Amino acid sequence: MWQGGAPEDVTGSIAKPPLKLSRRLDPEDLRRAVAAMSTALDPQGSGASVNWDNPQSGAKGSFTPVGQAYPLDGKICRSFLADVSASENVERLQGAACREKTAEWALTELRPFKKS
Repeated sequence: MWQGGAPEDVTGSIAKPPLKLSRRLDPEDLRRAVAAMSTALDPQGSGASVNWDNPQSGAKGSFTPVGQAYPLDGKICRSFLADVSASENVERLQGAACREKTAEWALTELRPFKKS
């Protein structure tokens, strides 16, 4: 017979940790990258690529929106391609981010880019 904590049933899902753009980026690199992502994904923007860099760390990259923004679960979302160069390593990524009207963009999908 089980003898331990509360006998109540627990249901639900375990929250996934937030996606990280790259584990090679320091906090300032990440701040600059997120600012560029926010500009690139803005549905009112030009749809052009937005570059970022951090001269102190040497990290740099770009975000290119792909397609139009779309609604999902009450949020505005947009797909993108990203290049991230840090610590002599270059990553090409594809993903999507969403935001509520007054919130920051948050990554919802992120994976290595594979040309189809």
